[in-house]
Amino acid sequence: MSAVLRILESGLLTTVQDLGRIGYQHLGVPTSGALDPVSLRAANILVGNAPMEGALEIAYLGPTFMVEADSVNLACAGADVSIEVLHDEAAVNGVRYASMQSFRVQRGQVVRVGQTAGWSLVYLAVEGGFDIKPVLGSVSTYVRGQIGGWQGRALAAGDALPLRRSAAGKRDEFRLEGLDLARPSRFRVVLGPQNTRFSERSIKAFLDGEYTVSPATDRMAMQLDGPKLEHISGHDIVSDAIALGSIQVPGHGQPVVLMADRQTTGGYPKVATVISADLPALGRTRIGDKISFQEASVEEAQQLRRTLLQQIDAIPDRMVPAHRSRDDLTACLLTNNLISGIANAQLAPSME
Repeated sequence: MSAVLRILESGLLTTVQDLGRIGYQHLGVPTSGALDPVSLRAANILVGNAPMEGALEIAYLGPTFMVEADSVNLACAGADVSIEVLHDEAAVNGVRYASMQSFRVQRGQVVRVGQTAGWSLVYLAVEGGFDIKPVLGSVSTYVRGQIGGWQGRALAAGDALPLRRSAAGKRDEFRLEGLDLARPSRFRVVLGPQNTRFSERSIKAFLDGEYTVSPATDRMAMQLDGPKLEHISGHDIVSDAIALGSIQVPGHGQPVVLMADRQTTGGYPKVATVISADLPALGRTRIGDKISFQEASVEEAQQLRRTLLQQIDAIPDRMVPAHRSRDDLTACLLTNNLISGIANAQLAPSME
């Protein structure tokens, strides 16, 4: 019998993602991959996977699934989220876990991932990974192109995600401590490559202003509402390459940050590019959040990238053995029958 996670409820937007489909943009194939690669790596490291293993990217509201394997070792990393493990589908209350901790689930148990808090995204990794065939070297889901991941789409109720392992290994459970996911006070950008196609007043408004993340945001582009930018000589250019974090400005004057599922070329001027060190925090920013930008030099961007890579390399050093909290133990006591009967001494027959 195959080992699978059977999806009972899909959540708002749950897709399989890894670190992306690298090397095919010249053919018009977007990279896709995790919007928050730091949290993806953290979730994988918690369950003993290679950091680039495919995992579930969960946006805002998580899925509910049943474990159809002897046992699985799971972990979530990223946003704060409540994970509840139920004894079976009929159970009402279960044992609760938080993100940044691995935990073991047995066959027939149900895992319910709740709403994210603080950030938009959380990543769920399973020890051994999903048994999904890569497309162009990656299991990342590109929904618009219907390639990769699970059948090229977001998960739906009834899906059965195959696992590489039928039972969890004998490794201990771990918790991650002190992983800094705080976003910068202002996202840093390198101006250009077409910043000269905007007035000086527009550049100042862009750097001094505040923007709201629009509900129109998706994995392709973060749409922003705020100070409008004025073009010089129109808003069309000869299409050129789009980098991750490029900030295009179409004719309506509102900046658009190109994200993981971005197109490979575009014909709108790009006022700036978000530096790579700030992209994971930008990727997990919620709709409705207020953000602003700050100019940085290429040298600053390179140094901040090196610092981020050092922090990523240090993730394994932040793992400590997991110990259940009082809330976990209370839930366990409430959901298990520890004794078969009880007697009231006051109601017992008199021995006289």
